[in-house]
Amino acid sequence: MFSTSSWAQYNDGKVFLTGGVGMIDGAGGGGITPWATITGYGSRDGINGGIRYTYANLPGYSLNALGVAFGFYDRFELSYSRNVLPTGTTFDTVGLALDLLNGAGAGIDPFNTTIKMDVYGAKLRLFGDAVYNSQSLIPQVAIGGFYKVNENEALLSTLQANKAEDWEGYIAATKIFFPISTLFNITARYTSANQTGLTGFGGGDENEKEIRFEGSIAHLLNKQTAIGVEYAQHGDNLDGRSVALGSLDLTPVTDLLGGLGLDIGDTLTQLDESDWVDVFFAYAPTKNLSFTVAYAMLGNITLTPEQHGFYMSMHATF
Repeated sequence: MFSTSSWAQYNDGKVFLTGGVGMIDGAGGGGITPWATITGYGSRDGINGGIRYTYANLPGYSLNALGVAFGFYDRFELSYSRNVLPTGTTFDTVGLALDLLNGAGAGIDPFNTTIKMDVYGAKLRLFGDAVYNSQSLIPQVAIGGFYKVNENEALLSTLQANKAEDWEGYIAATKIFFPISTLFNITARYTSANQTGLTGFGGGDENEKEIRFEGSIAHLLNKQTAIGVEYAQHGDNLDGRSVALGSLDLTPVTDLLGGLGLDIGDTLTQLDESDWVDVFFAYAPTKNLSFTVAYAMLGNITLTPEQHGFYMSMHATF
């Protein structure tokens, strides 16, 4: 990707831990929220990059996200992430039910259904400096966007999502207050994603984007250690929608089954999508390597309620 002359521009002049880590969408920031900071430790004098792996263990799913990102002269960022989400017992049950209903091609198998999504990202710092102008109240502000491609078109059609691939944009403001060793970030994301796009975009015949808010607070306990909390608002495009069999909406059937007290009716109906929250602990033994452990409270994820669990992430810069 780089020529020899580009690598001569390698730079890691930023302050320890101020480059953030890599979020699951690939951009520099927290775990679930993009920040206005440009990824890595590169200053305005050079280029820096990073690679990140995140694993989340939830009751009904596990998420594996591998990403890479490059920051150019502390002004521009490019990123990519490959997200893989093996599903669990609830999807197995739905797969069995759809098989009984002759639902071949529904994209949900009785076992081993896996959701896969590619995320391409770019970010541009507009103004401000989150790190080197601590005495000013003006934050660093950046705009960015993602283009997400979900491979599971048949599955998303079964969940009644409107699209399998789409773009989203965001504006983020980040400020570090060194006297209190604390970073604050707020992001407004313009999107129609369901579960960040893992269950598609929009719902039914509609794919209207809306502004959703996200935020992060990170406190440096010392030079190498940070703790914090993140929040990401989610939408309601698929709330209460049943799975579909081809073009047939099964909502009347699931309502009838639910009214008869049969659990399968509820199993085939998607729950209200929850906002995401996590609390994290990050440790960087060296400037080029950091580890993050978090407890993620993700709530309802499509057909499966109360998905809370731990995730860990490793981020290496170069």
